[in-house]
Amino acid sequence: MMHTMLRPLLAATALCLPLTAAAVELPAQPAGLSLEKVVMFTRHGIRPPTKEPAAGLAAQAWPTWSVPYGNLTDRGAQGVVLLGRFDRQFFATRGLFPADGCPADGQYKVEASAKERAIRTAKSMVEGFAPSCKVTVTYPTTADEDSVFHPLTVPGNRLDPVKAMAASSVKLPPGGLKQEMAGFETEFALLQKALGPQGDEWCAKKKLQAGCKIADLHTALEPDEEEGRPDVGGAFGQGSTISQTFLLEYLEGKPMEQVAWGRASRDDIERMLNFHPLKFKYENRPSYISDRAAAPIMRRLLSYLQDGQVKLALMAGHDTNIADLAGMLDLHWRIDSYPADDTPPGGAIGIEMLHDQQGQRFIRAFYRAQTMDQLRNLEPLDLKTSPAVVTYMALPLCSKGPDKTTCRAEDFFAAIDAKLKAASQP
Repeated sequence: MMHTMLRPLLAATALCLPLTAAAVELPAQPAGLSLEKVVMFTRHGIRPPTKEPAAGLAAQAWPTWSVPYGNLTDRGAQGVVLLGRFDRQFFATRGLFPADGCPADGQYKVEASAKERAIRTAKSMVEGFAPSCKVTVTYPTTADEDSVFHPLTVPGNRLDPVKAMAASSVKLPPGGLKQEMAGFETEFALLQKALGPQGDEWCAKKKLQAGCKIADLHTALEPDEEEGRPDVGGAFGQGSTISQTFLLEYLEGKPMEQVAWGRASRDDIERMLNFHPLKFKYENRPSYISDRAAAPIMRRLLSYLQDGQVKLALMAGHDTNIADLAGMLDLHWRIDSYPADDTPPGGAIGIEMLHDQQGQRFIRAFYRAQTMDQLRNLEPLDLKTSPAVVTYMALPLCSKGPDKTTCRAEDFFAAIDAKLKAASQP
């Protein structure tokens, strides 16, 4: 393993503060360190819902989309291209690549989940980062082979539902999810206002009386039959799915009278998005769950970090993958216009390897994304007037000293080794 060959840390680096979209300067590279390579895991870009919303869930017909359910839209591809162009500028100024031209063979690796939205996202990122260059995007040919991005669906990899529920349940308040719901009264009110009344057929299907509301749904942690994860269903599950649909309508650039049928403002949508990271809190972030779900992706990222040729590796997948990685590494972030720890379309976790003049290596982690309005407006990104949001995150698994965002590389690799060994246990 690489970490056995790395030398001790002699100097700490300055803390890099988060950047908001209104800022005109990006975080500075720590003095005395040179960027050696980067690995990134990105969520796909804008898509429609993954399936048709249930009949009777809303009082009106849902807006139509230009592509099949779950596929990347053309606008989603355009937004990802903008991110790819920004990444090229950002890494060029730090000496990782020249500002233009094609990367040398082996320097730029790109792979994706088997889902169309992930594959097209990866190709769009390449189009922005290295236009007109021959960069192969690798991906499984069938969903059944997608074990890196969906490992818990593989026979034999399913979580022990008892252990998973126990790991998640310790995060619950004394009154369970029903108590948690008391803190979401505003979000549920906004959701109900946008949807209008639910149909009697929908209420009956949910075993509720006519005139029911979303908040009336039975809401409790229950084991997922396919993966063994705890499932935050009921009112919170509906809130997460529906608020994401409203967000995607907004990001797609639909007229506001079509976004949530004109019954939710941009700020209302931002507030309703609080449902999304709540699901991650219980379904993805507990260590027993995240260590096992993220293990195949982390092994792949480590292989890229240890490949002497690779300068940048990109993996394109899903928000659940990012939540699993964040749980494994105990990462937290806040992107302007999104709730804490939320995963915007096109947003990515990045892991940097840097070195000093003595060849000692260090690790830092960042989150990079567009704001809601940068993406809705397809705003060109640059390094000064309109940068993407780049925020460096604390690395509690391995950071020592005053700079919580920087680890000695050998400490990082040792911590991940321990996580992967634990994940291999039943």
